[in-house]
Amino acid sequence: MDSDGTQDARGTHATPVPRPAMPPEAPAAPPRPTRAPGAGPDGSTFLTWLRAPRPEVQPGVWRFGHVPRPDQEPEQIPTRQLLSGALIAFLCGWLLCSLLWNGYLGDFWQWPWYVLAPDSWTHGQSELGGTLSYVYSILFFVATFAIFGKIGRWGEVWRRFGPPAWRRAAPVAERAPAPEQDPASWPALRAAGAADVAERLASDARAGLMRDVDYARIVRAWQGVRTGRHDLPTFSGAVLKDGAAACLHPSGERDLSARIARHDLVSGQVRLGTTADDPRNPYAYRGTGLGLGPDLLGTSLLAVGPAGSGKTGTVVRPLAESLCLHALAGRASVVVVGAAGTGLGPADAFDVVVRIGNPESVYDLDLYGGTNDPDEAAAVLAEALVGDLADPHPGSDSRRSTTVLAQLLGPFRAVHDRFPSVPELRQLLDGSPGALGALRTALEGSGRESLLRELDARERQSGHPGDVAAVLADRVALLDRPAFAGFFDTSGQSRPFTLKALDHPVRVRIDLPARGHAEASRMLARLVLAQFTASVAVREDRSLFACLVLDDATGVVTPEAVRGIQRLRSGNAGAVLTLRTLDDVPRPLRGPLLGSTGCRMALAGVTPWDGQDFAEVWGKEWTEARDVTDRQIIAETPAGKALHAVRRVITGKAPTARAVTVRQVERERWSASELAHGVPPGHAVLSLTSVQGEHAPPLLVDLRG
Repeated sequence: MDSDGTQDARGTHATPVPRPAMPPEAPAAPPRPTRAPGAGPDGSTFLTWLRAPRPEVQPGVWRFGHVPRPDQEPEQIPTRQLLSGALIAFLCGWLLCSLLWNGYLGDFWQWPWYVLAPDSWTHGQSELGGTLSYVYSILFFVATFAIFGKIGRWGEVWRRFGPPAWRRAAPVAERAPAPEQDPASWPALRAAGAADVAERLASDARAGLMRDVDYARIVRAWQGVRTGRHDLPTFSGAVLKDGAAACLHPSGERDLSARIARHDLVSGQVRLGTTADDPRNPYAYRGTGLGLGPDLLGTSLLAVGPAGSGKTGTVVRPLAESLCLHALAGRASVVVVGAAGTGLGPADAFDVVVRIGNPESVYDLDLYGGTNDPDEAAAVLAEALVGDLADPHPGSDSRRSTTVLAQLLGPFRAVHDRFPSVPELRQLLDGSPGALGALRTALEGSGRESLLRELDARERQSGHPGDVAAVLADRVALLDRPAFAGFFDTSGQSRPFTLKALDHPVRVRIDLPARGHAEASRMLARLVLAQFTASVAVREDRSLFACLVLDDATGVVTPEAVRGIQRLRSGNAGAVLTLRTLDDVPRPLRGPLLGSTGCRMALAGVTPWDGQDFAEVWGKEWTEARDVTDRQIIAETPAGKALHAVRRVITGKAPTARAVTVRQVERERWSASELAHGVPPGHAVLSLTSVQGEHAPPLLVDLRG
């Protein structure tokens, strides 16, 4: 077995990924990338990483090496107060015991001894009685000091400054776990009767030939065996032959050339920063790392922040890198969309790089999403062309646009066995007599009367008031430019990529031509989003997580896009969208967009009106409010008046009595003003929802940590 199903033919029309499908000839592992938990000379680094604790925690907590904290902050006594109280308690206990021992306070403390002991012991007539009398005195004084120790919190002093604190600070020698609990021993394989396979993998790990991607990839392949997609003998043969290099990704790569973020492929997380030690954050989250994985991205993420706030560098790039690693492990497929040159990752980190408008691009983009159904192609294309028209113009009706496109795409495909190119589609939408006449001539006599009726209906509607074909033609004209002359070809001469390939762990980057073609770029971004939501809904293998990372979703959010994002969770898919401001989204869609995404991030510098939208969606919580009132004290007696006069001279203030009222009030978790002015640079406020429905409240996060 060479893969877990990741080397099957891809749905990218006629051309597969231009990478070798077999592993390199070199027997050793490729060089370890920067900051990756990879292989040392003896594998100790990898084994330490693999055996690190990863407890089950709240959503968003970086699990690698995490030490859980209590939900509520324990009462912490200041060090000065703790030590001074302990010292005073010791001195008081010493003074009391000295006074008792020397008889200055009488001998009443010895009455239990006099009551319980025989007379011969209490009158000094027995040597044993004298010894036991001293023992009783010692026990009494020990009990006295124990009482004062309880009052002075000596136990807390011991825990904070004694040997327990020294042991916590000192490094602890790690012990190798038992074989049945050691992930490096592959206990699941041994329990299934594949001890030889487990021993081969364990030896590769000890020898330094295995890294984190190899481990995750083989675990994924083993999951395929357990679910019945593959058989155990084939899997065992592949591992015994290739060891840690078994079940390779179709590209033949075992890692990325470089990494900019910290990744943990056991838990599937990428670390984006550190949760701030701020009173507004729950105590259990303060100071912990922030980690995101497919369990959270499956509910989709929306990040809003002005230019320069770090959306691309601190959010989009690490998430794209993490998803590429998951793809190499056979767990995910990822499509990253952004303007050319925005730093979404190096080209060698992707299997397919589509550079629209760049003549050197190896790949093209399929305008029709790889479908053969004219109605489906018309629906996706209509969403891309006119989905952003929010005014009551007739062209904003995507259903009419879908009907118009279907009336043309169906007859054209029946005649030419392909969909029209951009110039041909523009001519048909313009109602060119030559184009429509040639199409009619080809259909006549073919026995396809239904398609002729579609064409007749299109000709009757052409030019009438309310016809949306003119609007569609104007939008298609944005793609009918010299810069795109070699793209969107349907004749089979190019290598178009289609999102139907998301059934496989493919890594895709699509560069949009932002300069000089801003409107066309937004239209293409809508096209990719529409194709993505349509493709993941009909995938055969939904165990593979699919994610669309869209850097700058300006002009992309439409009613149909919001409905598509809402459906992604059920298809084990998600989307990552970034915006400079929510003003780039039509007002009626802002609430539905925030409601359809489970993870919402407001970066430093958002406007107050953007903050208001986030404050509304995050809601309110019950909190304890303390009202302090100072009331002036009025003296009734001459002595009291004199005392108040002296106090006023010394302090400069009139004597007052403070009254504290505590009550429960409902307040916004984060107000619009706090989001606009209280988030430091390099920080963000992030709320999280997992695919299992677990929630994390809005957290102040340092994205630089």
